[in-house]
Order: sequence, then structure tokens, then C-alpha cells
Amino acid sequence: MDILTPKTHKDKVPLVEGIRAGFPSPAEDYVEPTLDLNRYVIKNPASTFYARITGDSMVGDDIHDGDIVVIDKSLEPGDGNIAVCFIDGEFTLKRIKVEKERLLLMPANPKFKPIEITEENHFVVWGIVTYIIKELKGT
Repeated sequence: MDILTPKTHKDKVPLVEGIRAGFPSPAEDYVEPTLDLNRYVIKNPASTFYARITGDSMVGDDIHDGDIVVIDKSLEPGDGNIAVCFIDGEFTLKRIKVEKERLLLMPANPKFKPIEITEENHFVVWGIVTYIIKELKGT
């Protein structure tokens, strides 16, 4: 996983508000001067990171190879969260499932099996995914 530290860019991109996915409307009246994406996706700057995902174990949750996820290390993990986990020396992205006395890391692709966490594993929830940034293919 390629960890990218959030950076503030001097060149900000204009933001257009109110673009409809129905009938067209003039966008000129809705242009804000600039957009700093970090302001929208980062709530805890000191504990937030970006990571580029490799692999296809989470495609059922619409997280694909090459997507970038926003990870907040300050959030408490819970049942159902998508989390970056460190298990036995490797990072993985999976959905946390708490089941009675068991902790499972669930893939979102039937080609992969759940990972059951036991006392023998060296395991840490490294952070919780809060946003997914996607590149639209064919653009």
C-alpha cells in the first residue's frame, strides 16, 4: 500500500455547486473560487492518511485496484467498519465483523475467504476508511 501524507496545494481547483444529474442548468452562478478537497474529507488532520489500494478483495464494496482511500487512525473500530488492518506483518483492507467471541476480517469478493483473528495473530486495526476516491475509467 502506498501511503501518501496529506499535503496542502497552492493551486486550488474551482468548485462548481449544483450540477444536476437530471435537466441541465447553468453552472456559472454556482462557482466557488476554489476547492480544498482536504477540507471535505479530513476531519482529524494529524491522524488521517491517504492510501492507494492494490488488489480486488473489496470490489463488492466498490473499492477497486488503484482507488485511493482516506484513513482516519483516530476512529474507534467497530462491527461493519471498513478498516486497514495490520496482521502478521502485512496490511490488508477488509470489513470488520464481530461475531460472538470471534473477530473476522471480511472480504467483499467471493474469491477470497474471511480471515479469523486469533490470539496467535499479531493484529492491529490501523485505521478506519472514511472516504473512497475513484478514477472514472475511460475519461
